[in-house]
Formats: sequence, structure tokens, C-alpha cells
Amino acid sequence: MSDGESGNQAMLSDAALGSFRLNGQFLAVAERLAGPADLTAAWWQVLGAVIHDPLPVSGIARAMGITRQSVQRIADLMVDKGFAEYRPNPAHRRAKLLALTPNGSAALERITPQHAAFAERLADHLGADNLRRAVEALQNLSTALDELDP
Repeated sequence: MSDGESGNQAMLSDAALGSFRLNGQFLAVAERLAGPADLTAAWWQVLGAVIHDPLPVSGIARAMGITRQSVQRIADLMVDKGFAEYRPNPAHRRAKLLALTPNGSAALERITPQHAAFAERLADHLGADNLRRAVEALQNLSTALDELDP
């Protein structure tokens, strides 16, 4: 703890630094898992957002906590590569929906076995209960940050 930093302030700083490191670690794992499917971690993340239902770019950005422009750039690239397509949006004429193509679904299916295997290794290493508690703590922290700084 630095001079003048309270215990709570130090914990907030430690949480932020820890989450930045964790984000980098997750991105590195995601890049390794997505690479064999000809995807990047960012492409995988966007495709994963529309795996069940098509969404507008703004909805994907909100769910991921990143800018609409970043998602738009990725979505356009994925459409160009045939992993996704734009569909009409009955709720909004100008905000098209991003949807998976069969090629995008196949790419996600190629990631699934390695993703499942890594999840098992992580749960075995931490213990399933510890992993569950970590996920809950991260979700609670995210919810609190949304409530305090919308």
C-alpha cells in the first residue's frame, strides 16, 4: 500500500491490476484456442455473443463492455470472411443484426473440444468449488461497478 492509500483504496487498485493481468491471460488462452479455427480471440468473442440469437452490433458491444466501433470493425471483417452475416432487424431498420453463418458455426465447433479440455484442466487445478466462487466474485464485482459507475 502506498503512502496515503487506504486499505479499501489499495484493494481497489489490487483488484484493477489483477483484472488487467487476468484479462491478458484470458486473451492469450483464447488466442491459442481460437487459432486452429482461423479465428482470433476477438472474433471468437463476437461470434460467441450471437451463437444463440442474432444481435445488433450495439447490443454485442454492451454485453462485452467494449465500444460499438470495435465490434463493428470485427463484425465487418467476419462478414467479409464468411463467418457471419448481416440480417434485417425488424426492430430497427438501420441497425442490422449480426448472425452466424454455417462457416461461423463450424469454426466455433472446432474450438469446443480444446475449450472443454482447458476448462476441465482449470477446474481440476483450482477445484470446481473454488472456480465457481471465483466466477461469482468476478460477477459480483462487475455488477457493483455497473451500479456505482453506470
